[in-house]
Formats: sequence, structure tokens, C-alpha cells
Amino acid sequence: MPRGRRAPSPRSSYLQCPSIQGTKIHRPCHLLLRRSIVSSFLLLYLYDSEKLHIMGSLLRRGGFASLQWEGPSFNGTEAAFSDSWWDRIDESKVWQHGVYYALCSSYSLISIVALVQLVRIHLRVPEYGWTTQKVFHLMNFIVNGLRSVTFGFYKSVFHVKPKALGIMLLDVPALLFFSTYTLLVLFWAEIYQQARSLPTSKLRPIYYAVNGVVYFIQVCIWIFTRLRHNEVASAISRIFFSVVSLCAALGFVIYGGRMFVMLRRFPIESRGRQKKLYEVGCVTGICCACFLIRCLAVSISAFDKNADIDALDHPLLNLIYYTLVEVLPSALVLLILRKLPPKRISDRYNPIR
Repeated sequence: MPRGRRAPSPRSSYLQCPSIQGTKIHRPCHLLLRRSIVSSFLLLYLYDSEKLHIMGSLLRRGGFASLQWEGPSFNGTEAAFSDSWWDRIDESKVWQHGVYYALCSSYSLISIVALVQLVRIHLRVPEYGWTTQKVFHLMNFIVNGLRSVTFGFYKSVFHVKPKALGIMLLDVPALLFFSTYTLLVLFWAEIYQQARSLPTSKLRPIYYAVNGVVYFIQVCIWIFTRLRHNEVASAISRIFFSVVSLCAALGFVIYGGRMFVMLRRFPIESRGRQKKLYEVGCVTGICCACFLIRCLAVSISAFDKNADIDALDHPLLNLIYYTLVEVLPSALVLLILRKLPPKRISDRYNPIR
């Protein structure tokens, strides 16, 4: 060894890695590699979904003080997972009262608004008789009134016997909701056909026939449910109503889209063009979205019992569902279509030109 140089100490010497032959690893690199391997195993361990649920439950309860190690698995996993805030809300009688009475109040308010609007229109133009606008507001009053009664007496409705009667009490307002808003599709179809100089005599018979077929099939499903007393009939009813909702959404897309395109082609100086574009576009988007959400939700509930939207012990799910598919769309459409029709000018009065 040359003079003046110190012998290398064991701490600064290179270490031989037994698993990698012919490779020398400095001690700091060796420590970094060892820590990374340990961290990788820890991440792989924590990535297990079951243990993530356990850790999340422990964090919600205030930390890891209650964690007890019992080898590779933990006891009480199902209890920790099921004890979630959603389950506690579903089992709470206070939440059930609050949710269903809140829905009852919301439907009652919308029903009163529709009735007031109907009276205002009739006082404005009493000589026009039962126009499409008046029938639309009348059906809105009936639909929301039935829903308010249903949720006001929710305990009796959800526990009524036989089960087919309970299903009928919940389905009738939904069917009337379908008829009410497809009336808008009929109205737009008549306007579009008249603007294109096409015949409109077959549109109303088609509307009545489609609604008649829907109601007839639904009555047959109710009878089948009464006779069979099984979950198959309930699933068939939900699938059928999912298809009906999808058809309603397609009707809004077709005729609402045609009306929107036709209005956009009008000259810019046309009176009320921008306002009508706004009305048709907003109503089309709202109604199409609500029927698509209903189609998806009803389809899922037909195959998943935990997603049942017409169950007493699912108050939060019912609140979200009915708010998105009925309460919010009805309120927005009534707000958008709140304008009264113009007064009729008397034949004996000649306006100044």
C-alpha cells in the first residue's frame, strides 16, 4: 500500500450483492434499494381492496387505535364495511320521515304552481277551450298531486297488500308523467308538420294509440304480478318502463331537434326567434335527460336489489332519483313555459296600423 493513504474502512467498502453476481452496490444505494423493496411490498399489501375498506373505516372512526393484527387477515371486515353512512341513513326513521315528507312538499308545491298557471291561462283566453297548453298544465297538476299523496302516506303505500296494488300506486303517476311530457312532443310535431306543409291529422291518433298500448301492457303486467307473486314480474315491469322512457327520450330528440333546427333557419329579425330557440332547446335537453336517467335507473334496479328505487328503506336513493327524473324537470319546464298566451283581439275592434 502506498505511503500516506489510509486503509479503506469496512463502512466505506463495497458490498457484494449475493443475488446479483458480478455487481457491486455501494452501501447508500444498497439501503435505498432495500427501502424501495419494502415500500413496494407495503404498497402491494395496502392495494388489496379489502384492507383499503378496513383502513377507511378505521380512519372514519378516529384512527388506527382499534386495529388488531391477527395474521394475514382481519376479523370484522364485513361489519366495518357495512357500517357506512349510507346504511345508517337507510335505517334511520328520522331520515325516512324527512326525505319522504320533503318529496311530498316538493310535489305539492309544483302541483299548486301548475294549477295556478292553468287558471291564469284560462282567464287570459277563456274562449279557446282546452288547448294543448291547458291540458299540459292540468296533467302536471294531477301527476304531482298524486305523487304528493303517495309520499305523504308513504308507510301505507310501501306496506300495502297485495304487492301488485303497491306497485300500481307507484307506477300510475309515472305513466301519467310519460303521457304529460309526450304531449309536448305531439305539440312540437304538429307545429313542425304545419310549417313543412305536411298533414297533421294522424299525429293525435298516433299519440292516443301509443299511450293506449303502453297502459294496456302495464295493466297486463300488474295482473301478472298479482297472479305470480314473484320478483320476475317486478323485473319485467321495470324493464318495460325502461323501454318506454327510452322511447320518450328519442321522441324529444327527434322532434325537439327538428324544431330547434327549423327555428335556427328563420331570419335573424324574426320576432321571438331567440326566445323560442331557448325554450325549445332547454325543454328538449331537460326532458331528454330526465327520461334517460329514468331509463338507466330503472334498468339497474330491475337486476340489483340494492338499487331498488321504490323501497321504504332506500330514502336517500329515492330522494336523488325522484328529484332528478320528476321534481327538478317539472319545476324547470313550468318555469320556462310560464309565459301566458296573447289576448285575443275582438272582431269589433280594428287596431291602428
